Amino acid sequence: MSAPDYGQAFTLWRDHAPDWHAYTHHAFVEGLRRGDLPRANFLHYLRQDYIFLIHFARAWALAAAKGETLAEIQAASATVQALAHVEMPLHVQICAQAGIDAATLEATEEAPGNLAYTRYVLEAGYSGDFLDLMAALAPCVLGYGEIGARLKGSGGPYAEWIETYGGDDYQGLCRDVGALIDSALVHRLGPDWTVLPRAGQLAARFATATRLEVGFWQMGLDGA
Repeated sequence: MSAPDYGQAFTLWRDHAPDWHAYTHHAFVEGLRRGDLPRANFLHYLRQDYIFLIHFARAWALAAAKGETLAEIQAASATVQALAHVEMPLHVQICAQAGIDAATLEATEEAPGNLAYTRYVLEAGYSGDFLDLMAALAPCVLGYGEIGARLKGSGGPYAEWIETYGGDDYQGLCRDVGALIDSALVHRLGPDWTVLPRAGQLAARFATATRLEVGFWQMGLDGA
């Protein structure tokens, strides 16, 4: 399938991220598509991803604090809402069905790959500006959207997970985040931002976060 239309910045950054295909077509993802990913590996991934999403929500809350316009604050806070009230409850629900209660889920010890990725994103926000944070956050939000759109309709044991990210609500969120990033770039750097040195710096940050996403999938594939 062609790349989904999540805005100008996504298209440019995606095309300049060497590991994008390795991320969106990782063996873990293909196992979800075929339905033959071992359940233990999926549950290990879900537990790590639950912890990841806690930090991810913190990063989006930081984005709301760093926003300069009402639209930026609204978009960032809406993403926190989606993470806390849609994605994380889905993790709780699936894990509960497998006999992993909420307390056990909360007590999950972070894997090294999880620590590396989440702290990279948060550091981008703490030491950088709103644009640095968006470039670090974008691969997760928009990559899962691309994966969900490609895998949608696959069926099988992971259909619920696939439909969450391939569904209209999440796809709408991706388009909103893409529009937020494009607007933020123009607001801060002007309409010709693509030719500025800053554009390359942001693309490099996006590429680094993408590389860390590959490691996150591999962590799931390797298992506990």
